[in-house]
Amino acid sequence: MSEYVFFNDRLVPADEARVSIYDGGLLHGVGLFETMRSYGGRVFRLADHLDRLYHSARELQINITQKREELGGWIEVLLEANGLQDSRLRLTLTRGSIKNTDADSPGQSIMFITSGPMVGYPAEYYRRGMTVIISNFKQNPEDPTLKHKTINYLARLLALQQAQRKKAGEALWFTVHNQLAEGCVSNVFVVTKGRLRTPPVDTPVLPGIARKTVLELAGEKGVECEEKELHIKDLLSAQEVFLTNSIMELMPVCRIERHAVGKDKPGPVYKKLHDLYKQAAATECKE
Repeated sequence: MSEYVFFNDRLVPADEARVSIYDGGLLHGVGLFETMRSYGGRVFRLADHLDRLYHSARELQINITQKREELGGWIEVLLEANGLQDSRLRLTLTRGSIKNTDADSPGQSIMFITSGPMVGYPAEYYRRGMTVIISNFKQNPEDPTLKHKTINYLARLLALQQAQRKKAGEALWFTVHNQLAEGCVSNVFVVTKGRLRTPPVDTPVLPGIARKTVLELAGEKGVECEEKELHIKDLLSAQEVFLTNSIMELMPVCRIERHAVGKDKPGPVYKKLHDLYKQAAATECKE
């Protein structure tokens, strides 16, 4: 069966989708993306993903000509065309061709949506916990692209390669001011004395959709939580550490390089919140 993609407002075979050699994403890395997960044919927290996309497009001055209210229908058609229920999807937005455009005439943006079978992280990571490293790269709070999910991902990929060479699954970033920030592709939470904490968005970190969901679920279920500036001592003294993103959901971290976190196994707060997350996804995607 042919693989289909949505390219702007049309469903087309994947090998027929084309981007101009003058595309601003290709030439300058100007673009945004959303990685989403569908359960039973429906994207979990689609509205939150689109809120973030459209907000970032306004902040970074990337024109979106596609109508937001059409995107959910496009995704449903795409999943059906590809015969998918549980899927990993990516929506990519680029500035489009930079020829004959200026600040007052941003031109036609390009949006495409791809989907494929859901391939998650190894089950062993969830049973025994993931090992992570501390990246030697630093986040600069003055970088205007931070807090936005841009397609300029080379630094993150290089840090992930560092982690993989050390047999780890993720690399954690700190800021130039030595504040704990986030992973290459994830947000980070720590648990200390039963209290859940995560770096605030203005650290800066990406306002992750799974991150937002976890904070909501914790608040609803009486898990004390706060967004708080954190440092290396907070990370290393935590009883539990876990990561979040839409594909991994919640991922326990039991080793930070050679340092064991807590009892070197997934902890009770992680387990409770991961169960709640799965329940929320199952419930919301059936509605």
